[in-house]
Amino acid sequence: MLHQVKPLRPHLRHLRLAHFKALKPPESPPKPPNPPQKPETFTLHDHTWQDPYSWMSKLNDKVAMRHMDMYMEQEDKYTEAVMYGTDRLQSKLQSEMASRLSFDLSTPPLKFGPWLYYRRVEEGKQFPVLCRRLASLHDEFISHKSPSAGFDFTSGKRIEQKLIDYNQEAQRFGGYAYEELSEVSPDHRFIAYTMYDKDKDLFRLSVRNLNSGALCSKPQAERVSNLAWAKDGQALLYVVTDQNKRPYRMYCSMIGSTDEDVLVFEESDNNVFVNIRHTKDFRFVTVNTFSTASSKVFLINAADPLSGLNLVWQCEGIAHCVLEHHQGYLFLFTDAAKGGQSVDNHYLLRSPVDSSSSPRIWEDVFVSDPDWVFEDVDFSHTHLVLNIREGRNFRLCSVALPLPAGKGPVHLKELHPQFLPLPKYVSQISPGPNYDYHSSKMRFTISSPVMPDAVVDYDLSNGNWKIIQQQNILHERTKVLYGTASSASISEKTLNTDNLNSANEVSSDDQQLWNDLSEFYACEQHNVSSYDGVLVPLTVVYSCKNKKEDQNPGLLHVHGAYGELLDKRWRSELKSLLDRGWMVAYADVRGGGGGGKKWHHDGRCTKKINSIKDFIACANFLVDKEIVHGKKLAASGYSAGGLVVASAINQCPHLFTAAVLKVPFLDATSTLLYPIIPLTAVDYEEFGYPGDINDFHAIRDYSPYDNIQKDVLYPAVLISSSFNTRFGVWEAAKWVARVRELTVYDPKRPILLNLTTDIVEENRYLQCKESALETAFLIKAMES
Repeated sequence: MLHQVKPLRPHLRHLRLAHFKALKPPESPPKPPNPPQKPETFTLHDHTWQDPYSWMSKLNDKVAMRHMDMYMEQEDKYTEAVMYGTDRLQSKLQSEMASRLSFDLSTPPLKFGPWLYYRRVEEGKQFPVLCRRLASLHDEFISHKSPSAGFDFTSGKRIEQKLIDYNQEAQRFGGYAYEELSEVSPDHRFIAYTMYDKDKDLFRLSVRNLNSGALCSKPQAERVSNLAWAKDGQALLYVVTDQNKRPYRMYCSMIGSTDEDVLVFEESDNNVFVNIRHTKDFRFVTVNTFSTASSKVFLINAADPLSGLNLVWQCEGIAHCVLEHHQGYLFLFTDAAKGGQSVDNHYLLRSPVDSSSSPRIWEDVFVSDPDWVFEDVDFSHTHLVLNIREGRNFRLCSVALPLPAGKGPVHLKELHPQFLPLPKYVSQISPGPNYDYHSSKMRFTISSPVMPDAVVDYDLSNGNWKIIQQQNILHERTKVLYGTASSASISEKTLNTDNLNSANEVSSDDQQLWNDLSEFYACEQHNVSSYDGVLVPLTVVYSCKNKKEDQNPGLLHVHGAYGELLDKRWRSELKSLLDRGWMVAYADVRGGGGGGKKWHHDGRCTKKINSIKDFIACANFLVDKEIVHGKKLAASGYSAGGLVVASAINQCPHLFTAAVLKVPFLDATSTLLYPIIPLTAVDYEEFGYPGDINDFHAIRDYSPYDNIQKDVLYPAVLISSSFNTRFGVWEAAKWVARVRELTVYDPKRPILLNLTTDIVEENRYLQCKESALETAFLIKAMES
C-alpha cells in the first residue's frame, strides 16, 4: 500500500558523483579522454560490422572493468575541467531550486477503512516513517501542535501508530531503504512490503504485524515482483522472478502458519510473464499472463486461494487487461483487438461473475464515441470514475452504479456523468492509491505545465472537490499533515460541479484556487506538420515578461516510447531556465502516449524513425517560427527519449547547440542483441527483434551509436548515466568515445559524461545538484 512511500533508491555499483572543485584555470582547453580501442567483429543477416568499444560492456571481465574504472575517473576529471568557472552559477542554481522545494515531505493522510495512513519525516532523519491514526480521532490529532510522539496530551490518547520506520529498514539493508511494493491487509492487521537488497540485487519480501510491530517469521521470500492479499488478510499471494527477472511463480503463504508456502501457479514458458492484483473489494485475485503471442486473465476466489485458477479472458498478442468486480459483475478494461481488428483505444466490457457460457460472453458497457477516449477507469462501491481524453484535453467524471443491465451498450452521456472542473492545460491526471472501495472520495493528482501538481480529493457523492496538497511557489507552502494550512483558500474551499462551464474548466474567478501560474508563465499549443504530413502536438512554455522575438534560447523535451505520456508537469527546476528567458517545449512524437494505440505503434519497431523525424520537425518549427533563436536550441531526452535526441543529432547535428541526455538508450544494436540486463517482451516489441531481418535493419538505421556522422561538428552534449539502469553507463561511454573519435572536436562544444547514482531519483538534494549541473551546462553552451 501507499505508493508514495519510496525512500532513497539504491545503486548497484559505483558511488561516484561529480564534485566540482575549485581548480586552477586551465591554461589551454582540456583534452577529452582517449579510451583504448579493441575492435570486435560481429555478423548477422549477412551484415558485418566492427565495434571498437565493445569491451566497455564486458562486466564479467575484470581486466576490462579495471580499464573502465580508469576511464570513468578520466571522464570525471574532464567534466570538472570543462565546467571550470561555473561553480558559482551551479551553487546559485542549486540554491534557487532547493528554495522552491516543499520541505514538508509529509504526505496527505489517505483513508483506508477506519484508518488514515500517511508518511512523515522526523527532524534530522533521512528516511520517512509510515504511520496511521484512526479517522475518528482526526480532530483530537490536529488539536495538538506537535504530536511527534503520537500522543495527544490534551485528550490523553495515543493517537498515532508508527508502522514502518524506514531509517531502521536502512540498517537492515546496507544503509538504503528503497521500497518497491507495499500492501496493507484488508483487516489492517498486517503490511506486506518488499525492500531492495543491494548486495543481492533483488527485492526481499517482509510481513509486519501492525499491532505488535514485529516482523512475521514467514513469508520472507526473495525476488518478489507482485503481492495480493486473500482470505481477508489471513493469506498472502506473491509472485517471484527467475534469474532473468521474469515473473513466473506464484505462491500462497498462510500468515501465522508454520507450513511451507504453497506453489499455486508456475509459468514454464520463458516468454510468458505473470502479474497478480486483488480486486478493490478483495473478493478475487486476478492473475494476468502475457507474451507477444497471447494475453490471459485468470480469477482466484480470495476466500479460498488454493481452489485453483479460472480462465475468464484471453486474446491474441500483448494487451492491457485490468479486471475489476462490482456487485456480481466482472468489468474488463482493455485495448485488446475486437473481432480480429486492432483497436486504437481502451474500452470497457462486462460479464456476470456466475456466467456458465463457454467461452464466457462479454458485452460492451459503452457505445464507442470517437470524441471521448477512455484513458483509465476506477471503481468504488457506488460510482465508476472515468479519465477521458477529448482531443488534447483531459476530463474526469463519475457515473453512479450500478449501471443499467440488459440494455446493451449505452452512451456515456445518457448516464448523466458528473464532471470535475479542471484548470487550463491539464497534461496528466494520475489516480491516487484509492484503496478504500467503500469510500465516497477518490484522490487524483492534476498536472499542468504551468501549475504545480495538485492532489485533489473528489467526493463522488456530491461532486465537491478539495485540493489537499499543492505547492504554492509564489507564497507560503501548503502544509497538510496536521490539518494546518498556510493557504487557507486552497485547503478549505470546495467547489460544486454547478460551476462547470462548457469547456470543462473552472471559471476565471475560481482559477486562482489551483495556484495556477499562467499569469506569469504562458502555455502555447501547436500542431507541427512532420515529414509525412502527420500533425505532431508541440507544447511551449515561457515567462510572459522575458519573451523576446527570435532571441530566446530554448530546450525541447521528448520521450516517445512505450505509449507513455510525455512528462509535461510543472517542475520547479525549470523555473530557473524560464526566468532567464528560456522557452521550454515538449514534443509529443509518435511512439509516445496521448494519441491512442496507433500513435504508439507508428513510432515503434520498424517505424521508430517516425519518432525521430517528428522530433526534428518540432525543432525546425521552433526555429522557423522564431520562437527560439536559430543558434540557441537545446534538446533533452530521458532513457528512450535519449535515443530520439541522439538519433536526431546524427541526422541534423547543425540544428542543435546543446543536448542533455539522461540514462539514454544509445547502443540499440548491441543491447537488443546481447542484453546485459534482461529485457522484457515489451522492450523487443518496442524497439524490434534483431533476429528478424526487417527489424534488424530498422534498428541499424536508427541506433545512435551506429550512425554517428564523420568529420561533422556536433552540439555540446552532457550525458548523465549510471551502472544501475537498464541502459547502463557502458552505452553512454561507448557513444561518447565514438563521437569524439569520428566528429570534429570543438572545445566550445564538449561531449561530457557525468556518472551518477540512482539515489538521485529519490533524493531531493541530489536532484537539485544534478539539475543545477545540467542547467549550468546549457547556459554555458549557449553563451559559448
